[in-house]
Amino acid sequence: MKFIQQYKNLSKEIYILFFGRVVTSMGSLIWPLLTLILKNKLGYNATTIATITMAMSILQFPMLLLGGKLADTMNRKKIIVCCDMVTVISYIICGLLPLSGYSIALFYLAGVFATIEGPSYDALVADLSDSESREKAYSLQYLGMNLGLVLSPTIAGFLFENYLGLAFIITGIATFSSTLLIILFVKQLRVEKKKVSEYEEKRENEHVFKILWERRPILIYALVAGFGGLVYAQFNYLLPLNMETLYGAKGAAIFGMLTSTNALVVIIATPIITTFAGRIIDVQKILIGESLIILGLSGYRFVQGIMPLYFVLMIIFTVGEVFNTLGNQPYMTRRMPSTHWGRVNSFIYTVSGAFSAWGNILIGKIVDNSGYDRAWLAVGAFGVATIVLAVTLNIMDKKQFYLLYEKKEGKAEG
Repeated sequence: MKFIQQYKNLSKEIYILFFGRVVTSMGSLIWPLLTLILKNKLGYNATTIATITMAMSILQFPMLLLGGKLADTMNRKKIIVCCDMVTVISYIICGLLPLSGYSIALFYLAGVFATIEGPSYDALVADLSDSESREKAYSLQYLGMNLGLVLSPTIAGFLFENYLGLAFIITGIATFSSTLLIILFVKQLRVEKKKVSEYEEKRENEHVFKILWERRPILIYALVAGFGGLVYAQFNYLLPLNMETLYGAKGAAIFGMLTSTNALVVIIATPIITTFAGRIIDVQKILIGESLIILGLSGYRFVQGIMPLYFVLMIIFTVGEVFNTLGNQPYMTRRMPSTHWGRVNSFIYTVSGAFSAWGNILIGKIVDNSGYDRAWLAVGAFGVATIVLAVTLNIMDKKQFYLLYEKKEGKAEG
């Protein structure tokens, strides 16, 4: 019960957003299989898939920046609801049309609007929690997302061959249900903060890049997010391609089971790690998380064809993902003025997305020209760069944001 009780005393709206995450994720049947749809259903090779992904990412970059600006200047709930309705309509139309390049374009349109709402959603969670409870608030949202994901990728894997249109429609209905919860029950958009850290104090009418230059560890953090995002992206890019090459059409079902394993481990590990790693400062969680993610993913180079080890590596990867998420989500909001959360979030997402898209192009070319062995080696090399940057971030962060460390160390002694 200790693991559940830690989520007590959060605001009512945090719990509503949690249930919304559960419902949305239960219906997320398409995103985990998108790479396989492009390859198996539409016949694209690895390089073409990566090119499409990069083109869509380039389109999303200005939308991310727009989303950040809107999050800092407009009603965040209204932004989320309006964007969700566009995504719902797009998903339903995709399900009703025969699968083609137009379906994928429409699906990416839905993704663009989901991107626009992202900074608003993250900033809303921060608004509804204070610095002390923020990690638990984000932990609960992450837990909700993965509760829904336990079965959805496996179901999607079984629908993949003959009922793909139904998967699109289920995704649309689930998103609409989540939106309805937000419309009806999210009334309060911020809570009164017991204590506002000096790093979070508002700084109206100041350009975001001026503040970023003053707080340079955030720029290193953006690079960690970039290289880390490139490595993490191979979970949904290189890994399913590898499974499809090894097992043909059954690769979708195997990858679906791996994704469900990922979600199940998240559900078990998130409350445990949130409880026992509470005294570890967020930036250290990022270093631990990135190291385990890199170990888990790059290990697939050495276990080709040994299916039980796929799941062992997925467990290692997922524990790293949990550490990384618990560190990443509150990290920026504790170190930047609340007036700039949306824009800084969009900046971080843009850097991470750019690295991921470029990385997929590079990895795709390596797969097409040299095979999977070399591609996994490249993932490992980018992983080493990520760890070096994460160590640098830990050193710089303690110098710049020393008050956060004094508070943490004081608690540990108590």
